[in-house]
Amino acid sequence: MTVYKPHARVLSVVVAAALASSVWAADGVDPALQVGHSPDGLSISAIDLQADAQRIPPEVRAGLLARPNNVRQQAENLLLRRVLAERARAEGMDQQPLTQALLRVAQDKILSDALFDYLDTSSRPDAEKAEGLARNIYNAQPERFAEPEQVQVRHILISGSDVAARAKAELLLKELKAGGDFAELAKKNSADPGSAAKGGDVGFFTKGRMVPEFEQTAFALKDGELSDVVQTQFGFHILQRMAYKPAGTTPYLEVRETLIQEVGDKVSRDIRAGIAEAVRSKLQFDDAAIDSVVQDYAKQVQQ
Repeated sequence: MTVYKPHARVLSVVVAAALASSVWAADGVDPALQVGHSPDGLSISAIDLQADAQRIPPEVRAGLLARPNNVRQQAENLLLRRVLAERARAEGMDQQPLTQALLRVAQDKILSDALFDYLDTSSRPDAEKAEGLARNIYNAQPERFAEPEQVQVRHILISGSDVAARAKAELLLKELKAGGDFAELAKKNSADPGSAAKGGDVGFFTKGRMVPEFEQTAFALKDGELSDVVQTQFGFHILQRMAYKPAGTTPYLEVRETLIQEVGDKVSRDIRAGIAEAVRSKLQFDDAAIDSVVQDYAKQVQQ
């Protein structure tokens, strides 16, 4: 692995941030655009909003900030914080040792996260290499992509365990054998709300997913065949098998995107772990100083 060069990497992070800003500007938003200001000249810019937005999960960020009221509230909160921070500086609070340490720790986290994000992006294999690695995983680990046999059925459930419940199920089975519409009868009569709304369809399932009596009947039926009335702990069922999938292997194209993502994630993890281990291996600590801090914490607990 390439030897880690701190100065070059940090510079790359700065360059990456600058490129991100230029891309944003190219999309029509000037990062320096002032979106709010206070009477004493403090302001919030578009790049401040973008930075603050990083705390919002990516999958909801765009939708949340696509509404003016939300962005206005975001800008208001940031500007309020900026005004209060300036007042804190005026009181000399930024010179207090603990406050300075808090700022250093926060800055260290932001910069180290930025470095790792940059490495994640820059180290990902190109499309051709990722494709090859993904196919290697698929070919080398066939057990991961094995699919057991599956069956799809629809059913009507009549709840209860008494004679009346069985009699109702038997009447429905007679109606089905006479040509009744299974889906409509399931919607009107089935006590299983999850499948009733779908005409009784429970989808595909493998062995071990259903109660034994239900499962055994489902796998014993032929496509389109109706079962007799089947009793389980939930009541009386009438099943009809809709489809069957024999055991096999998931096609590569169905897992391709997942495997390519897995390849990229592994490269990122390996690089992160390698850099962290290279740094950790050279760290030195003062045990006496650590003991002193521990003792101080212990005194605080006792107070």
